[in-house]
Amino acid sequence: MRTIEGRKIAIVGAGNVGATVAYAMAIRQICNELVLIDVNREKAEGEARDIRHGLSYMDRLKIYAGDYSDIKGSDIIVITAGAGRKPGETRMDLAEKNVRIAKAMTESIMEHYDGGLILVISNPVDVLTYHVSKWTGLPRGTVVGSGTVLDGIRLRTLLFDKFNIGMKNIYAYVFGEHGETQFPAWSFSRISGFSIDDYCKASGIEFTEKEKFEMGELNKKAGAEVIKRKGATFYSIGIVATELCTSFLNDRNIIYTVGCVLDGEYGLHDTVVSVPCIVGSEGIEKVLEVQLPPNELELLRKSGAAVRSVIDLTKNI
Repeated sequence: MRTIEGRKIAIVGAGNVGATVAYAMAIRQICNELVLIDVNREKAEGEARDIRHGLSYMDRLKIYAGDYSDIKGSDIIVITAGAGRKPGETRMDLAEKNVRIAKAMTESIMEHYDGGLILVISNPVDVLTYHVSKWTGLPRGTVVGSGTVLDGIRLRTLLFDKFNIGMKNIYAYVFGEHGETQFPAWSFSRISGFSIDDYCKASGIEFTEKEKFEMGELNKKAGAEVIKRKGATFYSIGIVATELCTSFLNDRNIIYTVGCVLDGEYGLHDTVVSVPCIVGSEGIEKVLEVQLPPNELELLRKSGAAVRSVIDLTKNI
């Protein structure tokens, strides 16, 4: 077990997502030093000052705008920078332009990197997680993609609306790409100790296969629906990033569906999709290979192939 001493986090990108991540982390007080890095230094300074002005009501936190040299000493580096997804645009449509941005960022990060975990949030997160892993050459699990953690939370919300049962009783997971080929892993999801089907039988609530499919499709489009209404999503991913970083810093060893380069798990090689992983101070401590029914395993492999196809298209950028 690695002991975290510094509790310093660097956030690369001070746009809507990066600033919200910083704000959520400041509210939760998960670290004692937080640096915002952005090509627009004035924007980063403005965001840091705005958050700092409210800190007198909380414990002390050193928050400031910096440059890539301030990466040194970071326990966690969070990559949020990149072009945002526009209405009607898929996450994969972002691939080419955001791979170029991520490559330049990674080169700058590694000039000053002296340890710590890298959390990738920028989209398409699976493709970028793969490339950042390869560009850095860091051990597997050190570069972590936020993956489908947010999609799982969205699925929990839909199940809460369906069953009207306390959210903390719902353990719902989405596997695969953080995008169009994701799917709810119904076989792995639970309501308290019940499987979804067993809970329906015990509670007398009908939940047909058609309804499950429709819920999965609704969940898949949840982010796009927010973008259509307000232009971007950032509050929920800010909370997800804060939760993941808390698990890193406090060695919580919590199971999340995050992404790293797979090496034979589920029959997948050299691609990134989200599957259950134990997340602690070493990043991804262990990839959990759970028994999936044939239909879900096929969906996962199709998702891995879809991500791999985009990786191939962008590998020479």
